[in-house]
Amino acid sequence: MAVLNHNYYQATQNQQITCPSLQEDETADVAVIGGGLTGISAALNLAERGHSVVLLEAQEIGWGASGRNGGQIVPGLAIDQIALEKLVGREDARALWDFSLRAIDTIADRVAKHQIECDLRWGYLHAAVKPRQVRELQEWQTQLAELGHSETRLLSKDALLAELNSPRYQAALLDPKGGHLHPLNYTLGLAKAAQNAGARLYTRSPVTQVTPGQRAQIKTATGSISAKFLLLCGNAYLGGLMPAISPYVMPVGTYIIATEALGTDRATCLIGHNAAVADLNFVLDYFRLSADTRLLFGGRVSYSAITPTNLGESMLRRMRQVFPQLADVRGEYVWGGNVAITRNRAPHFGRLTDNVYFAHGFSGHGIALTGLAGTLLADLVDKQAADFDVFARIPHQKFPGGQAFRTPALILATAYFRLRDFL
Repeated sequence: MAVLNHNYYQATQNQQITCPSLQEDETADVAVIGGGLTGISAALNLAERGHSVVLLEAQEIGWGASGRNGGQIVPGLAIDQIALEKLVGREDARALWDFSLRAIDTIADRVAKHQIECDLRWGYLHAAVKPRQVRELQEWQTQLAELGHSETRLLSKDALLAELNSPRYQAALLDPKGGHLHPLNYTLGLAKAAQNAGARLYTRSPVTQVTPGQRAQIKTATGSISAKFLLLCGNAYLGGLMPAISPYVMPVGTYIIATEALGTDRATCLIGHNAAVADLNFVLDYFRLSADTRLLFGGRVSYSAITPTNLGESMLRRMRQVFPQLADVRGEYVWGGNVAITRNRAPHFGRLTDNVYFAHGFSGHGIALTGLAGTLLADLVDKQAADFDVFARIPHQKFPGGQAFRTPALILATAYFRLRDFL
């Protein structure tokens, strides 16, 4: 029986980050709200460039999506490239694709530079469940080649079995540029690097009030920060702190189960070359092997902020639909958390004032893009806006219905896509 809310990543974290809570009034060049990958990356970049930086986190470093997600590294944005072209034009869409590859390179560079032990592995399988999706993969491979990304391989069902031993999939596109890692250990490694560079990190310090101005004023219950610049990096957990941007993102619950250790032979028979995997359904399954040979299997979503009942058992059933040979395998961990989605599934970057900037709404593609977002936010502080503005030009709409009705509206829309997946 899986243990509800027992996070496998927390159980296997390989370092502790010691951060005090804010207890006094301080000044800084830059204040950052949010101790996940976006905020930590921004703090690290800024500290390395000589800025004085204070970061405030309401819980612990990596407590939110950065320490709970599937750990999957995926090229591109969550929005389809063709749909992105319709929003921003071919030139910007191509630039955004290139940025996503730069974001992945940033992960590799930081892991090497800061010697972060986070089980980084390369290889990604986009798996088709039905014949229509096989055609989509063929079209996608052509699109990727046109973008200069010609390293992918389309695996037919017979060839796929050597890489992914499941009867569920019709084909898959193997992308060597994607991969996976232990997200909490990666986040903690970046946080330690930020501290070493001089950033001041405060945890258990929820922000209660923000007052923009020539110097932004940020208050907590026990202290305050006065800063020339403020970076908003709370993503799904920013809540209503900044009402001007909160309607553009929706917190969505997603869930993962970790099996008992399978052993090397059995694990290798499931996923031959240790790639990360996700299917092409709207409400998708995604999974990978951990360093200690467990299957980490993610799926389910909750738009109501209510954890589904019998979550561990329902996740095991989904896993066994993909891998019936694991009928005897127990689940040992099951956990979840919120990610922030936007209506068009593209990340939402922008400025609230001349010195208050934000980046959020990565819609499930945050492992790589958050690191790039932190870099671009630091560039913006340094008056280098060109790359940030490519993201800022993506048009966004608020979720309809306001606070009272936007969740029911989204549940109805998702029900349509669930039915489409089923049919």
